[in-house]
Amino acid sequence: MSIAVDPQQPEQPTGRTQLSLGIAAARNLATTTKTVPQMQGTSSRWLLRTLPWVEVKGGAYRVNRRLVYEVGDGRVTFVQEGSAVRVVPAELGELPLLRGFEDDRTLRALADRCRRQQYGPGQVIAEQGGAVDHVYLIVHGKVEKVGTGNYGEQTRRGVLSDGGFFGAQAVAEEPGEWEFTARAMTACTVLALPRAAYEEVADRDDQLRAHVRQREAEKRRPQNKKGEANIALAAGHTGEPVIPGTFVDYELQPREYELSVAQTILRVHTRVADLYNDPMDQVEQQLRLTIEALRERQESELVNNPEFGLLHNADYSQRISTHSGPPTPDDMDELLSMRRGTKAFFAHPRAIAALGRECNKRGLAFDSADVAGHPVPAWRGVPILPCGKIPVSDAGTSAILAMRLGEAEEGVVGLRQTGIPDEYEPGLNVRFMGINDQALISYLVSTYYSAAVLVPDALGVLENVEVFHTPS
Repeated sequence: MSIAVDPQQPEQPTGRTQLSLGIAAARNLATTTKTVPQMQGTSSRWLLRTLPWVEVKGGAYRVNRRLVYEVGDGRVTFVQEGSAVRVVPAELGELPLLRGFEDDRTLRALADRCRRQQYGPGQVIAEQGGAVDHVYLIVHGKVEKVGTGNYGEQTRRGVLSDGGFFGAQAVAEEPGEWEFTARAMTACTVLALPRAAYEEVADRDDQLRAHVRQREAEKRRPQNKKGEANIALAAGHTGEPVIPGTFVDYELQPREYELSVAQTILRVHTRVADLYNDPMDQVEQQLRLTIEALRERQESELVNNPEFGLLHNADYSQRISTHSGPPTPDDMDELLSMRRGTKAFFAHPRAIAALGRECNKRGLAFDSADVAGHPVPAWRGVPILPCGKIPVSDAGTSAILAMRLGEAEEGVVGLRQTGIPDEYEPGLNVRFMGINDQALISYLVSTYYSAAVLVPDALGVLENVEVFHTPS
């Protein structure tokens, strides 16, 4: 009588036969314990969890603000063709005194008169006390502004980087003198517009000179330190003086944020939905993973979308650059000091690690904060939350966001509309689209969202954050 040997069993020692049922055969009768489908692309999504969400009816959210006179202190864009670089003419409208000037021919004439200059680390570009005779546009590199303190000591007044500029008053009627010394921190490429070149263009264009005079007059209007139209008040008086009358002026064209959308069509074969639904509902699992991907895309759009993304909507007056490269405690303190009531920092995990390295070098340690029951690192008591949607460039630079949150605090808010038809989650719906000739069930999955910065100082950005580890 022959004995059948399971071919999947390990070979028995010579002279021995199998005495029990093999494992491979036994598994055919056993029940398998399974997990639901797993997904590597899911992140903590702290931004979506932290933003206060405002209900938006009608798909649009209007942000009304006080009238602001001081505008245009932005950044300029350049075009590079081989080794040649030039400023986009319309971008000269970012200079405060040229803001709103739309004569392309004149702006092109000014752009053509900008001359490229190179500076090495430590070289002085403009000297404090000298006449302001150039507008300097920074193509690439970092420039520090150094002034003199009350006791003659040197003080750093800020750092400018790619797209920044200084000396904009060179196009004014009375340019005045440099109030600081501008010094290159790295190798710098700048475009310089001499005042003499501006005068040459302005002498032939009365419209340009009239526009600059009008902008100068607007700058002289009573305004607070934020550039808003001043509210006349009286305080500390006695007797019966005349109390000033006033009113609060508003922006005539407030910004409106329209809800954006992320959508996809989920398809499931009826055979799968009918026959393979136990122990897990196939449609439910497909939908769960699809919604996870949509939420990830939603958070990415809230950070990076050119229309409403936080990186693109931070006011240029609220952007600072790191002083040395990697994020330091000094950089974080400066970023924190730029607004009241900062509620959270958001940074790429590699940027958080880079900040940790700098703290270690100084013998410092992160604070700890409790956010929704989770311990997270903090700086000065403000939680530092990871956000992998903040990009890291090929050169190893990223950004750190700091924000005040909520409508009541005039901060940053998320926008959504709930109660939409076939709502599955707040602001997200799943709509049945039918079954086609191939027996495919289709569902349209949509989520509607946006974000708004209520006042400029609600959101700040620390830029040029180097995250690569440099061996010491």
